[in-house]
Amino acid sequence: MDGLPGRTVDTSIDAIGCDARPVLRERGQREVFCGLTGIVWLHRKIQDAFFLVVGSRTCAHLIQSAAGVMIFAEPRFATAIIDERDLAGLADANDELDRVVSRLISRRPDIKLLFLVGSCPSEVIKLDLSRAALRLSRQMAPAVRVLSYSGSGIETTFTQGEDACLASLVPEMPVVADGAADLLVVGALADVVEDQFRRLFGELGLDRVAFFPPRKAGDLPAVGPGTRMLLAQPFLAETARLLEERGAVRVAAPFPLGEEGTTAWLRAACAEFGVSSARFEAVTAAPRERARTAIARSRPVLDGKSIFLFPDSQLEIPLGRFVSRELGMRLTEIGTPYLHRGHLAEELSWLPESVALSEGQDVERQLDRCRDMRPDLTVCGLGLANPLEAEGLATKWSIELLFSPIQGYDQAGDLAELFARPLVRRAKLRV
Repeated sequence: MDGLPGRTVDTSIDAIGCDARPVLRERGQREVFCGLTGIVWLHRKIQDAFFLVVGSRTCAHLIQSAAGVMIFAEPRFATAIIDERDLAGLADANDELDRVVSRLISRRPDIKLLFLVGSCPSEVIKLDLSRAALRLSRQMAPAVRVLSYSGSGIETTFTQGEDACLASLVPEMPVVADGAADLLVVGALADVVEDQFRRLFGELGLDRVAFFPPRKAGDLPAVGPGTRMLLAQPFLAETARLLEERGAVRVAAPFPLGEEGTTAWLRAACAEFGVSSARFEAVTAAPRERARTAIARSRPVLDGKSIFLFPDSQLEIPLGRFVSRELGMRLTEIGTPYLHRGHLAEELSWLPESVALSEGQDVERQLDRCRDMRPDLTVCGLGLANPLEAEGLATKWSIELLFSPIQGYDQAGDLAELFARPLVRRAKLRV
């Protein structure tokens, strides 16, 4: 400990023997979106599900702004507004919720799965959404299944909304006692990315592959002792833990970002299921070359440039690995809200020794370090981007990396371009 409040240095070595470099642990003011933001990509993924946030008008405005919903759109999410009468205890919140849900289901008979999503206001008034979900599920069975999870921003970061949502689905997954091993890809991926991976797995001879979450609520994959779990996102700690309790075994791998990460991710699955090296090379040679060619277009803009990543999405370590190894960028500091050494072991081993790692956030201290370093590019949340731009620093919104398809070979060039774009724009403005 260095004696400063809210700041400790963790030099402990993980029990599994992964990267043992020191990590600066910070506990202070944070600048992140809440877990409700995950609804923006989840409502597009599970096509017959609906997300009903039990929260305030602020919650509704946040999600609508983040999703860019136009007035004539009819998305698969809404907010049940908690007003002053609810906060004062003058109304029965459960009766109010039942009325809202009944109106919703009568208007939208296509809904097969309804998520009640908790928020800061619903937690303040101690509204038990898990009990409400059980009650409503019994009333509406078998047509509609009702589940609940928390998207509250209290002590969480925004990608934990997906983790909480998928964790709520795990108990609903069918159980397989034995049988042939299946591969379960865990983490919401854009449909185009999922289709690409499914095609690659098929060409590699892996036909028993399921994706979680599924596109339809009724297509939840089975899980059991034969299941091999391949994480597609680094922020699914609770979901992975619950799947492991059901018997699934995690396949250790980096994450499928860039040509190198995607190749290692696919190779780990192939090694687990005995796919030959010759077949792997034959199937992946062409897409790997396409990815390298696409990435190379952005490398001249980024090679040698410094980058600072603020903690926001939990994608920071895989992104740092990608920009360092495939784009030649110089890492100054990688901050991440939470560091799961087990899930990120392969990623950590690929990072240069010179990069500083921090977990958690004390935003004023991190801003001071960023200003001292004056990086060529700063990856941060929306709340920090405009002030840093005003100070002359080029920024990239971290949330854009969640809303964009970035995984896999065919998206590698797009991912590289997301980092190059702010510097290209600056160069054009100077002319």
